[in-house]
Amino acid sequence: MKARTDKIVLVGFMGTGKSTVARLLAERLGFGRVDLDEEVEREAGCTIAELFDTKGEAHFRDLESAVLARLMAADRPLVLATGGGAVLREANREAMLRSGFVAALTASPERIIERVSGDGSRPLLRGDVGERVRRLLAERKHAYDFAHVKIDTTGLKPDEVADRILAAVKEATA
Repeated sequence: MKARTDKIVLVGFMGTGKSTVARLLAERLGFGRVDLDEEVEREAGCTIAELFDTKGEAHFRDLESAVLARLMAADRPLVLATGGGAVLREANREAMLRSGFVAALTASPERIIERVSGDGSRPLLRGDVGERVRRLLAERKHAYDFAHVKIDTTGLKPDEVADRILAAVKEATA
């Protein structure tokens, strides 16, 4: 089955560059850009950290899934940067694959820790950031394997990541 390319979905662990690369891709393609976490916060009327604290992770994941389904069904081209855990539900992965081209961004644990250290807005990183990142990476080791393409962003500039995604999209439509 050929991948649809009017929606490019970026998945990957936190700190792999999804939001930055999504902005670049949207500019280059003339597509809209949506950050799934920002959209969830807008709908909830509070931050993700507040959602986790007041209603729990399960409620956040339900809201995340509902927003994702709506965005994937929208009749407009867009680049979507997902939260790192959006891939944990099978229905989310299916919606992404059915309605878009999925690019998984990866990075070394050291690079991720460097990028996310000091970011207090990430509820899953409370405590020892290094330990939490390594544990979550191990838990999600194969969570991003469903993507059409996987790109290690560790030693790349955001423009180089965007170039590789666009080349993979072009190849998928050839």
